[in-house]
Amino acid sequence: MTELLTDTQVTDALQHLPEWRQDGAQLSRTVEFASFPQAIQAVTRIAEIAESENHHPDMDIRWRTVVFHCSTHSKGGITANDTSLAQEIDNVVEELKA
Repeated sequence: MTELLTDTQVTDALQHLPEWRQDGAQLSRTVEFASFPQAIQAVTRIAEIAESENHHPDMDIRWRTVVFHCSTHSKGGITANDTSLAQEIDNVVEELKA
C-alpha cells in the first residue's frame, strides 16, 4: 500500500518535476495550451492514463489553461503515485506542445 511521502521526499521528487509545486497536501501544475481543443486533448489523454492506473488527478479547465492537482485522497496527501502521475502528465504536455 502506498504511504505518504515525507516533506524531504516531496522536495526531492520536485527536483525532477520542475513545473510542479507543493500546494499543501497536493502537487500542482498550471499549463497554458495553444488552443482549447489542445487543452481538451491533453485532459482526455491524462484521463485515459489515470483510469488505467486507477489514480485520478483533479483537473480545472479554463479555456486554454488547465490546472492539474495530484493527491492521494485516501491517504490525505502526496504519495509516490502522485509523483509518478505528475511525470506522466508532464510527458503528455511535452508531447502535445512539441
